[in-house]
Amino acid sequence: MTRFIDFPSMSRLVRSIGAARLLGELADALQEDFLRWPEFDKSPRVGSHSKLGVIELMPVADSRRYAFKYVNGHPSNAARALSTVMAFGALADVDTGYPLLLCELTLATALRTAATSLMAARALARPGSRRMALIGNGAQSEFQALAFHLHLGIEEIAVFDLDAAATDKLMRNLAGWPELRVRRAASAAEAARGCDILSTITADKARATIVTPAMIEPGMHVNAVGGDCPGKTELHPEVLRSSRVFVEYEPQTRVEGDIQQLPADFPVTELWRVLRGDARGREDPMQVTVFDSVGFALEDFTTLHYVFEQALRLDVGEDIALVPPGDSPKDLFRHARAAQGPAPARGGVTPRPARLAGERVPRASHPGHCRR
Repeated sequence: MTRFIDFPSMSRLVRSIGAARLLGELADALQEDFLRWPEFDKSPRVGSHSKLGVIELMPVADSRRYAFKYVNGHPSNAARALSTVMAFGALADVDTGYPLLLCELTLATALRTAATSLMAARALARPGSRRMALIGNGAQSEFQALAFHLHLGIEEIAVFDLDAAATDKLMRNLAGWPELRVRRAASAAEAARGCDILSTITADKARATIVTPAMIEPGMHVNAVGGDCPGKTELHPEVLRSSRVFVEYEPQTRVEGDIQQLPADFPVTELWRVLRGDARGREDPMQVTVFDSVGFALEDFTTLHYVFEQALRLDVGEDIALVPPGDSPKDLFRHARAAQGPAPARGGVTPRPARLAGERVPRASHPGHCRR
C-alpha cells in the first residue's frame, strides 16, 4: 500500500507538529542530507515553458529511495484566483520501485523553501543578525519570516510589496508573534536600508531588477529566492559581481538562477561544500554574501522523507492501492477481464446484443447527439 497525503491531510500534519517546530526540524534534516550530497544521483529539473509559466519535474535518488516533485510556476494565476505555485510528489523504494508515498507538496514546498533559506543563512549570514528585509509578501513570505525569527534570532522585519493587499495579509498573519516587529516600508530600497539579511521572494516571470547595487550594504546577506527559471531574475548583475555567491546545484542554477545573467565561468560555491567544511563561506564580517536559491530536488527528497515519517507517527493520511497487488504479478490481464460476459465472436469482436421489438434507442446513441 502507498500512503496518500492530500492537502487537508498535509495541513493537519503541519498543525499537529506546529509550523515553528517543523521549520526547525526540517532545516536540520536538510543539513543532514546536504552533508551526504555526493551519495545522491542528481540532475537539473526538466521544465516545460510557456508564455504564462512553467511546469517542472524534479527527480533525485540515493541508494535506498527515489523521489520526484511535479511543480508549476504561473505568476498570472493570482489574477484568476488560482495559486501561483502548486506541487505534488512521490517517494519510492529503490530496490523494488514501489511507491511509498504520494503527497501534496504545495504547502510542504513553502515550508521546505523557508527551511532551506534558514539553513543557508545559518552558514552564511553575519553572526548576530537581527534585522531583515522581506521584498515580496506573497504565499512564501510568512514561512520565511517565521523561520528567520524563530530559528535565527531576527527581531525586526521591514516588508514591501507592490501589492499593498499582500503586505496587509502578511502583517495580519504575523500579528500572532508580538515579539517580532514588522514594519511596512514604502519601497524596496527603504526596506533594505540597515538590514542584515535581505530576502527577495517575488513571482513575476521577468528579468526584473528588484535589488540594485545602491541597496547593498557591507556585511549584508542576500537571500534571493524568487529567481528560479530561465528569464526570471531579481538581482542586478553588479550585485552578484561584488558578492560571494553560493548556490544549491550549479548546473541548474546556471540556467535558472540570477547568475544566468553572468558568464558561465563566474565563480560560485555549492552550499553543501560549505556545510561539510570543504569550502569557505563568509570570509569576513563586511563581506556581502548571496544565496542564489532556485530550489533543488534534494530538498524535496528530504521533505518527503520527513513527511512520510511524521505521517506514520501521527497516523495522518490514508493507505491506497496505487499499484496492483503482488499475489499474481505476471497476470495483470485478470484485472481487466470482465467477471462475466458474452464470448467474443470470430475475429475478436463481441457481438452486439439484439434489441427487443419496440425497444427505443437511447437518444445519446443517435449520431450528432451529445449527452450533457
